Amino acid sequence: MKKWFALSAIGHDHPGFVADLTELIYECDCNLEDSSMTILGGEFAVLLLLSGQGVDLDRRLSNACKRLEWEKRLTVFIRPLEGEPTPFGAGQQLLSYELQATGIDKAGIVARVARCLANHNINITHMETHSRPEPNSGTTIYTMQIRMVVPAQTDLPTLHEDLDRIADELHIHIDLAPSAGNR
Repeated sequence: MKKWFALSAIGHDHPGFVADLTELIYECDCNLEDSSMTILGGEFAVLLLLSGQGVDLDRRLSNACKRLEWEKRLTVFIRPLEGEPTPFGAGQQLLSYELQATGIDKAGIVARVARCLANHNINITHMETHSRPEPNSGTTIYTMQIRMVVPAQTDLPTLHEDLDRIADELHIHIDLAPSAGNR
């Protein structure tokens, strides 16, 4: 019977990080189904979805992850899934949207926007944030870019009102627009 696992790993960025993880997956007779990888600061972070078969698969993967942690000084976490993964909103009509927020860096921007989206049953599928000093003044400007899926029945005018209220309270600018595929 096919089993599914989510694997995450983080460690100091170095050549071979991806090779070490994918060799572990291959050696355990698993298939890499999906992946997302990024560098944050000097740390490399990986999230993998894998599948495999075998009565002792859980043990083999666990032992291989522990070995990799020890040998390569990584932090690895593996979690078995209950059956084949299904994406958020399967069977619903979902629309793709993009949000960008920009303003002077301050605490709470991500938390307030993310909570607003959650309150509208919107699922964030990708998010990137960046802080950078403004060239002339040195003031730190914060930018957040979010890709999300929005249920078709979402009350978009109310969502815009809620985001506008957050933007006014935090003195930031928020743009929300359908992704290119929805236009």
